[in-house]
Amino acid sequence: MAVRQVPRTRHFNDDGTPRYRNRLADQTSPYLRQHAHNPVQWWPWGDDAFDEAKRRDVPVFLSVGYSTCHWCHVMEDESFEDEGVAAVMNENFVCIKLDREERPDIDAVYMAALSALTGRGGWPMSVWLTPDTRRPFFAGTYFPARDGDRGNSVGFMTVLERIAAMWQGDRARVVDSANAIVDELKQHLQPPAPGDEPGLGVADEIVAACAARFDREHGGVGAAPKFPSQTPLRLLMRHSTRTGRREGRDMALMTLHRMITGGIFDHLGGGFHRYSVDEQWLVPHFEKMLYDNALLVPALVEAWQVSGDDVFRAAALHTLSFMGGVLGAPDGTFYSATDADSPTPQGPREEGYFFTWTLDEVQMELGLAGFSDADIAVVADAWDISAAGNFEGRSILWHRRPLKDTATRRGRTIADVEALLSRARPILTRVRDERPAPLRDDKIITAWNGLAISAFAFAGFAFDDDALVARAVAAFDAVSSAAGVDGRFTRTASGSPRAPGTLDDHAYMARAAIDLFEATGRLRFLDAAVAIDAVIAAHFEDVEHGGFFVSAADAEALLVREKPDRDGAEPSGNSVHIETLFRLAALTDNEAFRRRGDRGLRAFGQLLQRQPMALTEMVSAIELDHAGREIVVSLPDDDDAISDDGAAMIKLLRRRHVPSRVLVWLRGDDPELQVRVPVARERGVGVSSGASDVVVYVCDGGQCQLPVRTARDLMGVLNAPNAKGG
Repeated sequence: MAVRQVPRTRHFNDDGTPRYRNRLADQTSPYLRQHAHNPVQWWPWGDDAFDEAKRRDVPVFLSVGYSTCHWCHVMEDESFEDEGVAAVMNENFVCIKLDREERPDIDAVYMAALSALTGRGGWPMSVWLTPDTRRPFFAGTYFPARDGDRGNSVGFMTVLERIAAMWQGDRARVVDSANAIVDELKQHLQPPAPGDEPGLGVADEIVAACAARFDREHGGVGAAPKFPSQTPLRLLMRHSTRTGRREGRDMALMTLHRMITGGIFDHLGGGFHRYSVDEQWLVPHFEKMLYDNALLVPALVEAWQVSGDDVFRAAALHTLSFMGGVLGAPDGTFYSATDADSPTPQGPREEGYFFTWTLDEVQMELGLAGFSDADIAVVADAWDISAAGNFEGRSILWHRRPLKDTATRRGRTIADVEALLSRARPILTRVRDERPAPLRDDKIITAWNGLAISAFAFAGFAFDDDALVARAVAAFDAVSSAAGVDGRFTRTASGSPRAPGTLDDHAYMARAAIDLFEATGRLRFLDAAVAIDAVIAAHFEDVEHGGFFVSAADAEALLVREKPDRDGAEPSGNSVHIETLFRLAALTDNEAFRRRGDRGLRAFGQLLQRQPMALTEMVSAIELDHAGREIVVSLPDDDDAISDDGAAMIKLLRRRHVPSRVLVWLRGDDPELQVRVPVARERGVGVSSGASDVVVYVCDGGQCQLPVRTARDLMGVLNAPNAKGG
């Protein structure tokens, strides 16, 4: 995929070189480099910028965004590229540009301030700070450049002039406002009071809350805009598997199916766009984020395990193909995102142009490839491609109606329709790839790579695909090689300088390590998980109250040290790592892990009781603690010695939805693994089984069932109630 090149400016000298160059030109973030040739004299975040503001006795203007943010581009084009606006900014402020994806800790603090001031948030985020204390005193999001633009009465230029005048003429009011905002900010970000450890009833409450707001026509929870993360898909499926009640399963499967058939899914290139602006999942915000896709893959895999419907397996593989291709870096890691905007033949960038089609374009390309007019009509009907279009005169590919309806309308079979789409897909993909493509953000974010590694490992295990697992291993090793000598990760795994790693960077990588241990059986990944947890314990853990802070104890001191207590588009590092602690406890039989996990759950106990939808991802830790299982698969050294019964059991474990479990592969009599993983002790082939074939042990909290040697018996054990009461 092509990448929009910097400089991204309309100001050039006669020789074609950019007229302006500021301090962002040497930054690693593509988002910052996009602004390197604005007439605004941008600074990166750091002491130098604040020292300059103190020297000049002017406020700091902090602009926060990210490279695939559509309205960030709009504000740049309208204001930051405008020489008149830039002159006012440069004269009255020291201007800092921040990539929220590189510094989520800073973004979180000032986003909380924005929310406190305005009752809403979003990007671009515009915040004005005192130079000495870095306290916010005014904030907003996108501003049009001048009064009256886009129907707004007050434009950015007027806001700048009023704030500059207030700074000069009423400094005491500014300082009082900043102090009041910080006081409210500290209240807002204060960690929740600890409570009792929550039980499995929290999951029941979340399922009920989802059911009350579920869109029974289109899927998803709530009204438009619809984000995939608004619906706790995996929790809903886990709940159904554990309780036998179908409601959660049905909501999750319907939502995923509507997303897969909708325009939010890229029917040519694979992968999901950021969110849908309508309730039908038709018109997306066209950016594609690594983390969204990495989080959706395990949900799709589990939907396939729950339903047996290969549409979910195909969508998972198509998404992994996008992640490994368009977002794949040469060293095996993954880039961050692709943009929503792309250039048009007329020159200006438009949101979604790269992904949309006219009927004339499709008719021409498929006609040249030998499609008959009747076959083209079937393809256009199936993907809702029309002369009028469904998006600003062009067509987003989606299945407006089931394929069986297209087949009936066109006098074809469903197999005929599917075959035509399979023929058309590579043709249209090739044509689309010749268009100027959206920007690709080439940051290698550690946390998001951890999510991607988990996705590839989880899918590789379920689909019995060694290539997917190998891709996960390569990415894990590449990201790990970028860690410091003390084992601490940086926020990004490439480029320099690098921001310090956050809780998410470490928590997601620890979980990825365990996912790789379960997919491969290699002890080095269990060792890695234990080592990463040691870093988290030393630098991020709240030893007194439980849980973890977003930034390390020795990191840059911000206005507030946040302890994240919400799952958003990405799961909270607390949710992820508390579950990891219970997985480590089950694998190592080390009670210290379990005690820290219990303390973490208690830290959020009151919040989970009052607002369970705030931490849906944390429920997986509760379920593992209350209803977890350990499964040990004892294998012969030689795969050729595996019988049909043994192979059937392994296949069942791959295809069966078994939530809240840890999985151990014991090959031969591997003495080291039996020492390190006590649940596998004396269970090697030829030791306790007395056989050379596959033997499976299913244990509930250390209480193990009799060894199982057939798929039928294994199914019976897995179907039996959990001995722990789950």
